[in-house]
Amino acid sequence: MKKLAVLTCVFLLFSCEFTTENQTSETTKTTFPEFTKENAEQLASLPLECISQEYPNKLGQVLGSESDLATPKELRPAFYGCFDWHSAVHGHWSLVVLLKKYPDLKQAESIKLQLKEHLSKEHIQQEIAFFETEENASFERTYGWAWLFQLATELHSWDDELSAELLQNIQPLVEVLETKMMDFLPKLVYPIRVGEHSNTAFALSFTYDYAVAFKKEALQNLIVERAKTYYLDDKNCPITWEPSGYDFLSPCLEEAKLMSKILNEDEFFDWSYAFLPELYDSNFDLEIAKVSDRSDGKLVHLDGLNFSRAWNLFELAKQPDLAHLEELANQHFVAAYPNLVGDAYEGSHWLGSFALYAIKQQKAL
Repeated sequence: MKKLAVLTCVFLLFSCEFTTENQTSETTKTTFPEFTKENAEQLASLPLECISQEYPNKLGQVLGSESDLATPKELRPAFYGCFDWHSAVHGHWSLVVLLKKYPDLKQAESIKLQLKEHLSKEHIQQEIAFFETEENASFERTYGWAWLFQLATELHSWDDELSAELLQNIQPLVEVLETKMMDFLPKLVYPIRVGEHSNTAFALSFTYDYAVAFKKEALQNLIVERAKTYYLDDKNCPITWEPSGYDFLSPCLEEAKLMSKILNEDEFFDWSYAFLPELYDSNFDLEIAKVSDRSDGKLVHLDGLNFSRAWNLFELAKQPDLAHLEELANQHFVAAYPNLVGDAYEGSHWLGSFALYAIKQQKAL
């Protein structure tokens, strides 16, 4: 009864604020495209090309001395491509996802060779050595760490001889970053609520998936405790302020998706109604983000936002009374997906992974 009354209030509050155009669009459904092997081969070509492309490269490191000057491949031989470390990591994740789904991809042998070469034991040890330097102990905190956890999670769920070998190879680095995450989170007094790499909710969500998959109870409990400490009292998230000009994540939706994972159904309803009551109106809408210059590496972030909004909305649509959010997710995905083909390197080196994660959340893969 309480839930019904709350939903009635939400409808009355928001029903008059939407135009006839929004109401009419409710009858026009956006179809999520079928994801075929041909689509997979097209997406695979993006990371397959860039994981071995050393330049251009944004190192993002701190130099302790002149001796720290080296090429990206010398410094980080596993994840030196795709412009930056985290993009290289989720480029490898993309290849694992696609090969796992379609073992007969036309690039299958090339993908296997690249994965085995990049993720060798020797290369991973060099990666660990870099993270253990005093100046770079916090390198890629926490965005890149979260993507490495996602790579490990994907390998863990792939029943294949190659996946077992690769997971064994990367596990020492994963454990180093897991320890770093557990050390860091209790020190982070306030969450970081931005639409770029340092967003805390994004990292907690990906790391939570890893903790569940690998039965890391201490890490899982820490994430739940931190998430509740950071977000449980949040109300009225200003989603109308989004996006900022360089966003590729939605602070409001990333937080909502995280809380949907750690709260039970009734708890999540009470929390989300206070946090984003707009979600419960069937005409809730978000304008699709526009990219004015696809050759600008920062401005093209907004296509990533369209994909990440889609994956959050797909996840939230699983909740009772939020199924209508799937249509909005479809709209964001369909608007952004064509931009992957023939895109400038500023977008092509990373956006395919964002599209792929949205496809997984939609369950089309």
